Amino acid sequence: MNRRSFLTAGVGLAALALSPEALQAAAANQMAGDWRLGFADIEADIVRAPMRLLHGRPPPGLAGALYRNGSGKIRRPGRSATHWFDGDGLIRAFRIHDGAATLEARFVDTPKRRRDTAADAVITPGFGTSSAPGASIGSPDSANAANISVLPMGEELWALWEAGSPTVMDPQTLATREVKTLRPDLAGMPFLAHPRREPDGRVWNLGVNGDKAVVWRLSSKGALESADVIELPRASYVHDFTATARHLIIVLQPWVQQAMGQSYMDGLSWQPQLGTQVLVLDKADLSKRRLYDLPSFFCFHMGDAWEDGGGEIRFDACIAPDPSFPLQGARNVLLGEETHGSEASRLAMITLKPNGAADLVRTEMVAEFPRSDRRFAGQARRFTVHATGLTPGRPLFDAVAVHDWKRNIAQRFSFGPSQMIEEAVFTARPGSTEEFDGWLLAPTLNLAAGATELHVFDARAVEAGPICAWRGAVALPVGLHGVFVAA
Repeated sequence: MNRRSFLTAGVGLAALALSPEALQAAAANQMAGDWRLGFADIEADIVRAPMRLLHGRPPPGLAGALYRNGSGKIRRPGRSATHWFDGDGLIRAFRIHDGAATLEARFVDTPKRRRDTAADAVITPGFGTSSAPGASIGSPDSANAANISVLPMGEELWALWEAGSPTVMDPQTLATREVKTLRPDLAGMPFLAHPRREPDGRVWNLGVNGDKAVVWRLSSKGALESADVIELPRASYVHDFTATARHLIIVLQPWVQQAMGQSYMDGLSWQPQLGTQVLVLDKADLSKRRLYDLPSFFCFHMGDAWEDGGGEIRFDACIAPDPSFPLQGARNVLLGEETHGSEASRLAMITLKPNGAADLVRTEMVAEFPRSDRRFAGQARRFTVHATGLTPGRPLFDAVAVHDWKRNIAQRFSFGPSQMIEEAVFTARPGSTEEFDGWLLAPTLNLAAGATELHVFDARAVEAGPICAWRGAVALPVGLHGVFVAA
């Protein structure tokens, strides 16, 4: 298996008829003053500036940087992206030091952004946006928006997409340095936006193309240790995976790539009759595998997995009946429309048993963006933090919750209809070794104030509300994923 044959399917990201530009323009004009502000464009980088302390006292010991990523510019005069996931990557940095916070944001300088800027139109294809005349796609990195998440690696910060290479950023200035090539013969290979880091810092990741995947293993500093191509049982859409200390777990949902469509998403077919499969691979020997069957569901994100002494594997996931949100909801929000027909994902626990049986237990809790205490990654754990809470008539979430799997109860705090919450990230209290002894950092967009805020919670007392909160001088669009790097 060589690089060219692995990437062949990923290069043909080509052209879907655009939604009428009049609709795009009308949506842009409605952005101010309501939830549409969460999907507005940023026209230029945001220089570092102090945030105003709204209330509370920042906890002693909380210091570092919260880096986040997401689409920052979607619309251009000549042609706009037609899917929320296809905007230019915008890296945000909330920096906390001596009880004060600052906020800044900078675009990732990708070939896609340079090409679209020169054309004054979105001509580059993506997840749900087709190409237009002038697009030149030589490899997946030609279309790489670097807009989903971030990964700190040594002295670098990597901006991640799904279908291409990491892009190296300077963590201090957020300047773009280069596209990361882990090995010359592997240039342009896919590198998912949700790598799994072991407690010692080693990183595992996948790069998926059709029914093949490359399994990446990197040192804590980002040096390549191995890259092995494996066959998958089906060509499922894979956005995330999970891992125990000994195994990699790949959820193969029945959203299957059947052809190269006019955008990547157009080549996928929802086939619920196939059910969902879960592939378990031995980290020490990838040829050792087990395959489990579960009922059909759609899933973007899952939590860290763990394995008990009897070989039973457990992990949580945020599951929905079908992919209606990526198919339609993430298009509607760009037009200023509600996400009609998109049923919210719910928190679920999946158990894989040594005898080949699998169980799926769904909760009633609306949930997305599950995160845990990464010091316990791959080990037995108790807590999951996630976004929750739906305000009628608008997309996304307005509350944060922490689920206790040992007691099967959840704590929850709602910001109310004037706020849109992003993914909350845990960071440990200095010197602590107990799970979830620390803080949650939860950015929000305050629609009433027209400003981005950062809220700090005691991770074990979410119901009590934020310990403190800061407000920035700008309103940044709602982002996707981030990580906190303690100072």
